[in-house]
Amino acid sequence: MPARTRRLLAGLAALGVVVSACGDDGADTDAAPASTASAAATSAPTPMTDAASPTEAPMTTAAPATSDADIVDTAIAAGDFTTLVAAVQAAGLEETLRGDGPFTVFAPTDEAFAALPEGTVETLLEDPTGQLSDILTYHVVPGEVLAADVAGLDGQTVTTVNGATITVGVADDGTVTLTDAAGNEVAVVATDVQASNGVIHVIDGVLMPA
Repeated sequence: MPARTRRLLAGLAALGVVVSACGDDGADTDAAPASTASAAATSAPTPMTDAASPTEAPMTTAAPATSDADIVDTAIAAGDFTTLVAAVQAAGLEETLRGDGPFTVFAPTDEAFAALPEGTVETLLEDPTGQLSDILTYHVVPGEVLAADVAGLDGQTVTTVNGATITVGVADDGTVTLTDAAGNEVAVVATDVQASNGVIHVIDGVLMPA
């Protein structure tokens, strides 16, 4: 791994320990036991059924106490998105995602990035304004799209900031999947993580625009 990438990821990992500023009102912010976190990370996707109250995020993701933090700080505080935040900063998109918005971000976890072929993340970070930027903007939709909105889009395509589209699938039990332009299907595993300038939905894979 290039030295620059190691320094970038190390710095973001340090930021990941910041006290959480995102989750349900009154949610417990104590860290989950390792065994519980492992079980939650492999659990079935959470159906997107009720936008009135945020769907509980996986136990490995710290719950927000308020929605005062912007999307970037919310992701940093959660602790499960260090690779995503590192990529956003490397691609020069941090200022944009701290802007007024609103934005809807489908956020891949660190595990989702780790599942990519070996060396993929390092290669993308070497050309941050090229393919990396294209991939990151493919995970952002203009406006605030809550769980209830997504649940009504079965079979429809949604245009991302990248300009390419993703296809929404909604199962009978309310579970939502997203299919990218390359035909890969990822699951939405937590929804309606509120930020001051939009909302985050957590996904278990990385979407590819082509």
